[in-house]
Amino acid sequence: MQQHPFSLKYGQNEINFTIPTDQLLLEILGRDYPAITDVTATLIQAMDHPIDSPPLREMVKPGEKVVITVSDITRLWQKMPMIMPHILNTLNEAGVPDQDITIIVVVGGHRPNTEEEFKALCGEEVFQRVKIVNHDAHKLEDMIYFGKTSRGTEVSINKLVAEADRLIMTGGIVYHYMVGYGGGRKSVMPGFCSIKTIQQNHLWALGSELGSGSNPNSISGKTRGNEVHEDMMEIAGFVQPDFIINMVPTPEGDFAGIFTGNWISAWMEGTKLVDTIYGVDIDSLADIVIASAGGYPKDINLYQTGKTMDNAIYAVKKGGVVILLSECPDIYEPLEFTQWFQYATMLDMEKALRANFTIPGWVAWREVECGDTATFVMVTRPENAELVLKANMIPATTIEEALEIARQKCGTDKPVYTIMPQAANTLPRMRTIVSTT
Repeated sequence: MQQHPFSLKYGQNEINFTIPTDQLLLEILGRDYPAITDVTATLIQAMDHPIDSPPLREMVKPGEKVVITVSDITRLWQKMPMIMPHILNTLNEAGVPDQDITIIVVVGGHRPNTEEEFKALCGEEVFQRVKIVNHDAHKLEDMIYFGKTSRGTEVSINKLVAEADRLIMTGGIVYHYMVGYGGGRKSVMPGFCSIKTIQQNHLWALGSELGSGSNPNSISGKTRGNEVHEDMMEIAGFVQPDFIINMVPTPEGDFAGIFTGNWISAWMEGTKLVDTIYGVDIDSLADIVIASAGGYPKDINLYQTGKTMDNAIYAVKKGGVVILLSECPDIYEPLEFTQWFQYATMLDMEKALRANFTIPGWVAWREVECGDTATFVMVTRPENAELVLKANMIPATTIEEALEIARQKCGTDKPVYTIMPQAANTLPRMRTIVSTT
């Protein structure tokens, strides 16, 4: 029997295995896309010729106070040290000096970033030039109330942003398994909103009643009808950001595109490129999916592995098996995430989540829910077995062990396989067949 060899990333190394060629359904890969070769020139061109907006240098006036948002340390891949100096220089040329500019790290409900992380996020030059501060969603006295959205979300945002003359938002656009895509309005919500606003908005990611599971509209690649996204857009509409600069990465981590200008239309153009690179149309589902996050740091812990789990679900038959390759050297980080696995049942977990919604709690709950759709077998370090079991998965220490379990569990003697080498980023999308009758 002819065998097809594969080598998938696992931590800093690779895992090698073979699959019978006649049982291989698909290999799901992001499309090759040329990286921007001259980032500086492309960025300056984009700021001078933005989408549905005057150039950045014409948006600001001398004497105005400008706030620039930067994503937190979990989004280090956005490589802002390459971008931020040119934004500051453009503002300077328009008559806004560094002392009138503040960078706010839009941590949402995450922990504050350290000064060393400020340097990593923005670069040493920028750290020395302008004031950089953390948003603190829990510091309610630093919030200004704007009103309610049509869904009843009470909108309070950071006073520093509310009192600025101009708001420039930076960020990156990739698929997001709750709100369709990252970037754009996410710099506002959860970026610099109060914890109360964040919790009220994110509750829309759950089903309408206890025990109903996830909201089926809160998924990767979906915005129309996605209640969380639509509520976020209303919240950002209260703020009306002046200008955005959002990047889309290549699968290798370079810049594929830089999108600037209007906070809605420039962001939407960026989502189209995400679909082009990372959206993969498929015609059928597999009995067994073998998915790698893409190696370190995408599989550094179970929290980050959730993106891979969620994408793999779209490629496997209900009741099938997903083999997850995730080394997780720091599996218990962050603690705020792992402590959610203390609950005896998924229903108890959901009750706690509805009472005090947090993103780490939702990721933990969603991972457990994935394990109810398909059997998940996770190839990981042996010391990770206890937490893997709590996350509704079967631990394995080798790919051979995982394949044996998968063949026993998949429900067929001759399973078909789909391989996902970059599963943290690639989104399988079942092709819609349009009837001609």
